[in-house]
Amino acid sequence: MSARKLGLALLAAGIMAGTLSGTALAADKSDPNKEQFVPVLVYRTGPFAAGGTGMPGGLLDYFALLNQRDGGINGIKLVWEECDTGYKTDRGVECYERLKAKGAKGAPFFLPMSTGVAYAVMERAHKDKIPNVQIGYGRTDSSDGRVFKYSFPMLTNYWSQSSAKLTYIAGRMGGHDKLKGAKIVNLHLKHPYGEETRPVWDKMAAKYGFQVTHIPVPWPGIDQKSLWLQIRKIKPDFVINRNWGVSCTVPLREAARIGFPRDRIIGVWWCGAEEDAIPAGKAAVGYITAEFVKIGQDVPVIQEIFEHVYGNMKGNLSAARVGSVFHNRGVVWGIVMTEAIRLAHTKFGVGPMSGEQMQWALENLKIDAARIDELGATGLVPEVSMSCFDHEGGGRVRFKQWDGKKWNMITDWVNSDESLVREMIEASAAKYAKEKGIAPRDCPPTGRFAKN
Repeated sequence: MSARKLGLALLAAGIMAGTLSGTALAADKSDPNKEQFVPVLVYRTGPFAAGGTGMPGGLLDYFALLNQRDGGINGIKLVWEECDTGYKTDRGVECYERLKAKGAKGAPFFLPMSTGVAYAVMERAHKDKIPNVQIGYGRTDSSDGRVFKYSFPMLTNYWSQSSAKLTYIAGRMGGHDKLKGAKIVNLHLKHPYGEETRPVWDKMAAKYGFQVTHIPVPWPGIDQKSLWLQIRKIKPDFVINRNWGVSCTVPLREAARIGFPRDRIIGVWWCGAEEDAIPAGKAAVGYITAEFVKIGQDVPVIQEIFEHVYGNMKGNLSAARVGSVFHNRGVVWGIVMTEAIRLAHTKFGVGPMSGEQMQWALENLKIDAARIDELGATGLVPEVSMSCFDHEGGGRVRFKQWDGKKWNMITDWVNSDESLVREMIEASAAKYAKEKGIAPRDCPPTGRFAKN
């Protein structure tokens, strides 16, 4: 970064996402027909605040970049209103109801910022025809768009991530055939988010012959001493760290206490931020987590954010967090959602988009390597190919390791076990459809699922 950019960024360091930079655009002088309203959920306090500020901060930084540099999307300014959930499901539902009708055409989509909230608003969003978008999290079986028309667990869902983790573990052990007789502990929060991957680990254990032990972590996961005594008795080959917020750091300290190797702990990506590793000090060295974005500031679009957003005092975080794990994930969210808005403009005309219009755009969204390069986001954003059949549109995962100061990527993209995961998704979605009386749409398999 140039000295000028760094200086501008530091001047903006105190500007936080609590400012009204987004809603200010919707003042009396503005034209609602030239604005795209977006509801933004945050959680600024409590044990999960690092993620609840970092990801919305990155999202809004990208929105601000488009507004400052380009005048919006095809001349349509992005405006937003925040709602703080405190990472509580009931408050997330309240935020949904409060914000869903705002803007010229209502909310074009909803980013629940929590698997619990994603589940809780699932039926409401379908009734209201508002896409419930969960990028890298959420309800996995809603990847089947034939049943879940308005739910989009995009880029890579939790079951895909888990199968990629097993592929990585198998590689460490010498192949999938070496998994037979192995022991894996799934240490997970006792919460819808934490419990989401239990079925896929059970399925994979049955397929490959390893033993999986699910150990639930009482909410909010601060005290795990007794759980790690159980782990010491089990003597697992690997431990899956499926915590969140401050509870992500606890396993690293407890593992050090009992002498369990940190490079044998494989974290969910929500336990893979700087804020998860730094507080553990030396106990975090060697720790490995899944990832689906690039980390750091050496990405053209991140440099553009420094220049056009922080340089104009419109930043939504401390500048020190720009390029961090949570910030960059938020930028990726912003890229994916605004590319969908651009696509919607090509079909419905330039202007604010409704939820129903965005549903079409999300199902038809394709972001290839050439477009990612045009956006200055090569390496930051994985390729996306959505369809009516496939509401995930990706599924690949990378792995990174903490060296005591920073995260380092240690693998290329690792594919999910698509056949196993899709079979489970379809079975679960079919059960849901039967329970709710939903007639699945006729959507032929496309892309990676197309039959040759």
